Amino acid sequence: MKDKTAQFAPRAWQRMLSGRRLDLLDPSPLDIEIEDIAHGLARVARWNGQTIGPHIFSVAQHSLLVEAIAGALEPGLDRRGRLFMLLHDAPEYVIGDMISPFKTVIGDAYKGVEKRILAAILLRFSLPPEPDAALLRLAKRADKAAAFFEATHLAGFTRAEAERIFGRPAIAPDACEEALAPLGAEAAQQSFLARFAAIERGDEGG
Repeated sequence: MKDKTAQFAPRAWQRMLSGRRLDLLDPSPLDIEIEDIAHGLARVARWNGQTIGPHIFSVAQHSLLVEAIAGALEPGLDRRGRLFMLLHDAPEYVIGDMISPFKTVIGDAYKGVEKRILAAILLRFSLPPEPDAALLRLAKRADKAAAFFEATHLAGFTRAEAERIFGRPAIAPDACEEALAPLGAEAAQQSFLARFAAIERGDEGG
């Protein structure tokens, strides 16, 4: 006799437009496609959508910004490092962008899912599933600088408030001002895919 509880077990996978099904509990690199990532990230809003302009500022654009800032902070950053920066928030194409205060509220459950999906994504693109400490430190610096610029340019924060929360960025704002203009979803998606392709070709320029 079949186990009815197994037959009606809660679904833990998401179907992508590519046709892939990604299991959130046991994500496989074989079920990950860059087109799905780009499509999803271009439609996920940073700051819960609380930004100025006719379009959201998407996680796809944030990822491009972080990669550009990391390259400015570390001009010798190689292809693998740049690819990691571009993909550092890639799990959000499945789980969305949860703001930091809410992550604090729910604790480690979210982090566990995020970590498993990121490891699968990194393996899919031939990167170590656990980046080294130096790369993670650089990613954190670039991410905080990006958050600072987004906060002050798009989300209504004063400079003093942003410095208190994110710290003072190590690069000038004019270095990334153009990247802070919110794009429509299709444009953000194509920009993300174009940068991914450029990095894969070995183009380490911004």
